[in-house]
Amino acid sequence: QLQACGGGPAQAGGSLRLSCANSGRTFGRIVVAWFRQAPGEEREFVAAISLRGGTTDYADTVKGRFTISRDTAKSTVYQQMNGLKPEDTAVYYCAADGTLIRSSWTNPTGYDYWGQGTQVTVSS
Repeated sequence: QLQACGGGPAQAGGSLRLSCANSGRTFGRIVVAWFRQAPGEEREFVAAISLRGGTTDYADTVKGRFTISRDTAKSTVYQQMNGLKPEDTAVYYCAADGTLIRSSWTNPTGYDYWGQGTQVTVSS
């Protein structure tokens, strides 16, 4: 029900925009987040947005470079990624949940719905 797209190759310093589209009931949920997972690494929190109020939260590693936003009419959440670095290389997943409080947004185990992932590869 969540479909992530927009990944691909990029040069360091470049930009990509990821999209997470809902095709079902998922966007009746409250929070949509982006996580990423590099090979051999654990899945890590990137950013999250409250669909009702638009409150956002970011990992320190992407703050100031990535921007998460929502278009509720299109049931889509975006992640604009600027100033990309090689260490941003990972598979990016969007996730949604309806019950998380803000202090739990960064924990991947709390999300019930996940997209299929989209690969982002940044070369130096």
